[in-house]
Amino acid sequence: MKSRKLTIFLASLSLMITAGFSFAEEGPPQTTIEGLERVEDSKLALVYVEPGADFSQYKRIYMVDTYVAFKKNWKRDQNRSANPHKISSSDMDKMKAELSGLFRNIFTEVLEQGGYELVSERAEDVLIIKPAIINLDITAPDRLSNNDTRTYSESPGEMTLYLELFDSVTDDLIAKAMDLQTDRDTGYFQWQTRVTNRAAANRILTVWANVLKDGLDKAHGVNVDSP
Repeated sequence: MKSRKLTIFLASLSLMITAGFSFAEEGPPQTTIEGLERVEDSKLALVYVEPGADFSQYKRIYMVDTYVAFKKNWKRDQNRSANPHKISSSDMDKMKAELSGLFRNIFTEVLEQGGYELVSERAEDVLIIKPAIINLDITAPDRLSNNDTRTYSESPGEMTLYLELFDSVTDDLIAKAMDLQTDRDTGYFQWQTRVTNRAAANRILTVWANVLKDGLDKAHGVNVDSP
């Protein structure tokens, strides 16, 4: 059953990627197959919400562990580069685990500072958040090797957020969102390390966490300053 659910989840991600970034002429669909309607002028690339959904009823957050997936053929492309220290499956697992943990830490901090309690049980006032980071593309991964090899690039990379929000009692999908973020280009090449890569991820995740908090604040009638 778990394997079947994962397959459905990945198929959903694939559909959202196609819907989100391949509609140059027609534009994004206004409704999803679940009946969610697109929110115009949102701070994320795509946001869909159930008509009439009342987010003000949710006082607490149940956040599922973040699913992380690298960009297709990322490992192959990295290992074709001139760097002699190749990426292993173990390296990728560690990077995914670190990013998943960083996601939880940052979102927890931002939401708790905003007055939202993070919980691990269901209740009528609990909103379930199921996050995923997909198409993760780290331009210059630091392999933690003991050598003097340095990799330079203009940007640490990019990643896409895919987020689903559920009512914790009914399991109804009430919103979904997707957004691509690339860390700011410096305009010049700089040495990318594990520290700079983590700092870039921190910046991107903090932006997303604040967008979620601001959305919940608005639902609760809290004034949110414009960026």
